[in-house]
Formats: sequence, structure tokens, C-alpha cells
Amino acid sequence: GAATAALEWCLDDRAVTVVASIDPDPFFDFTHERPEVYFDEDDERKIRWPENDIVIARFPEGSRDLVVLSGIEPHTNWNIFSECVLQTAKNLNCTVAVTVGAIAEAIPHTRTPSVFGSTTNAALARRLKLSRPTYQGVTGIVGVMQERFEREQLAAVSLRVGVPHYLTNAQHPKSSAALLRHLEIVLGVPTRHAELYEEIQRWEELHDAAVEGDEQASEHLAQLEVDYDARTQFEIPSADDLGAEFERFLREQPDEDT
Repeated sequence: GAATAALEWCLDDRAVTVVASIDPDPFFDFTHERPEVYFDEDDERKIRWPENDIVIARFPEGSRDLVVLSGIEPHTNWNIFSECVLQTAKNLNCTVAVTVGAIAEAIPHTRTPSVFGSTTNAALARRLKLSRPTYQGVTGIVGVMQERFEREQLAAVSLRVGVPHYLTNAQHPKSSAALLRHLEIVLGVPTRHAELYEEIQRWEELHDAAVEGDEQASEHLAQLEVDYDARTQFEIPSADDLGAEFERFLREQPDEDT
């Protein structure tokens, strides 16, 4: 999805070190998430199990490192899984946890996707003008981990980017770039989101051409543009303002280096 692609892009060409690997045995039903057989460089047959690795990306341009968990949602023992992640974050002296995701919404591919942020941390909510989560209902492992972070007083922010609901099976470089820009501003680490410009252009041209020859799709797109512009015309804090407030928040936290 757009969020996974954003994280992979952010880590590409970085000095990345795996600091923890979560044993898959207690967390997966291998009849549903099957391991894969492959041949390694020595032409030996190996098995690749479902992985949830935690890595550190070093950023020499700044003073902050980035700890990333990107993997597969476990099938069971979510509380134990969340505790593994939390203890790793504590051991690495993490000061804030940011979860990222993507959600299909009524957004035209011709517009810049919105990024929605929320937090239960009162100081962050006030400074970044973020809302408190209002959703009630079933949740996934990300929701469980966020609740665990909050219970242990680790500041947690959720960032969700919109993707066009009519392109749910497509790649979304435009949404990935929007998410990367917010991550860069908020966390103060370079994400190279501007380098996605050419890929975004090709993506837009491809979908423009697909819509152009379909009268019904063209009308639907035009209505989406009108509705989306009406929703997003009100003034919101700039990304630079949010970044400055987040930097001030981090400076007030205990002196950690991750």
C-alpha cells in the first residue's frame, strides 16, 4: 500500500541495521500466511518465514535516527506482540511513536491527498492542532499498539493518507509522497519525497488517459474534484508550523538520541 511504499522509499539507500526480529511462531497461522521456499546465492534451498523486523535507519544529516517496524499483521497474541514492540522502543530510547497507514476515500487522483493526524497526547494535540481519535469499533494491530504506547506514556501519533477509492489496487506514489512530506516535517528526517515527482507525473498521465476515454468516469472525477475542493478549502496549519511545534515538543522530552 501507499504507507508501506513510503517507508520502503524512506529507508532506501540508507544505512539500515536490523536491531530486532520478532519470532513468527507464536503469532502466525502458517496455513494462512505460508512461508516461501527459495534458493539463496549458493543455490541452496531455504525457507523464508513471515517477518516482522525492527530496523534503525541512520541519518547523518540530522541528530535523530529512525526506528521502523514494517511487516505483516500477526494472527494471534496481539498483546504479546505489542509488548515486544514496546520493549524494543524503550530499549532504543524512542521518544515518540508514529504509526502510518492509508485509507480509501473520495479523493480524485488529480489532487494532492490529505494526510490525517491524531493523538491522545494532550501536549502534542494542542501544539500540532491534531484531533483526538474518535473512532469506535473493530481495530487492527496498529490500534492495539497505539493503545499500548499511550498506556506506557510513550507519545504516539497516527498519520493516515487518503488514496482514491476507485484505484484501490493501484500503486499510489502521490499518496506516498504526501505521507513522506509530513513525516519529514514532523520527525525532522529527510525522506526524499521530491524525488518521486517524475513517477507521480507518469502515474497521473496513466490514470488521466484511462479516465479521458470514459464519459461516466470523467463525470465522476469532475464531481469528486468539486467535492474535494470544497472540503479542503478551509485554512489549516502549514506543515512547517507543525514541524516547528513538534521540534519544540521533542526538546522538552528527556534527553534521548533516538
